[in-house]
Amino acid sequence: MLQFANFIKGSFLQKVIAAIMASLLSMNLAFNTALNGGKTELDPGDYDNVILMIGDGMGFNHIDWMEKEYGIDEAYMFSMTESHGKSQTRSSNNVVTDSAAGATALSCAVRTNNGAIGVFAQDAFGVAYVPMNLSELAHSYGKMTGIVTSDTNHGATPGGFSAHVYDRDEGEEITRQQIEESDLDLIWSASSGLVDDAYANKYGWTLVDTLAEFEALEEGTRSFGQFAGEIWNENTGADSPNLSTLTTKAIDMLDDDEDGFFLMVEGAHIDKHSHSNEEKNMKIAAKEFDMAVKAAIEFAKADGNTLVVITADHETGAIKPDGDSFKFTSGSHSAADVPLLVYGSDNFVLTGEAIKNKEVSRRLAMAMGAAPDEFPAAVKAVN
Repeated sequence: MLQFANFIKGSFLQKVIAAIMASLLSMNLAFNTALNGGKTELDPGDYDNVILMIGDGMGFNHIDWMEKEYGIDEAYMFSMTESHGKSQTRSSNNVVTDSAAGATALSCAVRTNNGAIGVFAQDAFGVAYVPMNLSELAHSYGKMTGIVTSDTNHGATPGGFSAHVYDRDEGEEITRQQIEESDLDLIWSASSGLVDDAYANKYGWTLVDTLAEFEALEEGTRSFGQFAGEIWNENTGADSPNLSTLTTKAIDMLDDDEDGFFLMVEGAHIDKHSHSNEEKNMKIAAKEFDMAVKAAIEFAKADGNTLVVITADHETGAIKPDGDSFKFTSGSHSAADVPLLVYGSDNFVLTGEAIKNKEVSRRLAMAMGAAPDEFPAAVKAVN
């Protein structure tokens, strides 16, 4: 399929297809903008810094179950936020989204097909255009940008904020776009084995893969983190930082830019352990993600001009109440609404309000300064 995509892009057919796609995408963007908010008067506020926290696979019951396990009255993500809404998850071609389409909705404000990352459903190979993502939008405003995840760098969620590919399994292509084409200032993740010092250095990155190297990072260093430990766990079990430590350091690396920053932080293992119905590890991952949320909100409180939004791409495990506890009823994703929690704005989402997953991204764009009809946007037109 990748060879076919490259053939199309390298052939005379590209301009022909591009002309058709341009017309279709123009109509789609107009339709998307008309439907996206239903609230064109909405003003979520204007912020120097925007932090998006994504608990992959995290539903409301994941948090309730974690609270019960640790004897917590209320998780930080609930107790420290003003607004508690919901995100309605689905993809372009299925009522149940996967992480690739889910990330695209949260990053690009468009719904695409399951399996695709950062592309329009109508133009899966990106022949004519691809949708701009929030990292690219933030960079266009002069902001510093970063991605932190407990997944590998080419996982579906980090991919949604850094690449444009028709197939989430194209890990090498996602990595290539991150290293060679993205304008991100930092990408920190579990090791994928696809990046070494020579490759990183060639394109202006400093590769860090130990705790000592990570702690020694100085502001202004463009860094690509590849860590061997269990980042999702409070105790990583290796020479690696955990998710909350990564979050704190990432903010410190980005927060001196006078134009502000955009940071996406993903706790990937809520999803991974829910797929395998590993109750204990899911709760550990959820708790560590909550600690990362705490780190972000504590910075926002001190800063005074930072928006923190916490949500999920979908729910995994179809967790249901079971007596005085909970239980997994599936090893797959569900169509359940997921939390949408906000610190820093009482007008981003109203408590109890449910909005489409793609609308979350549009409102984040507005919080960085975009006009209501400015995002989603199509980029990389064929000449």
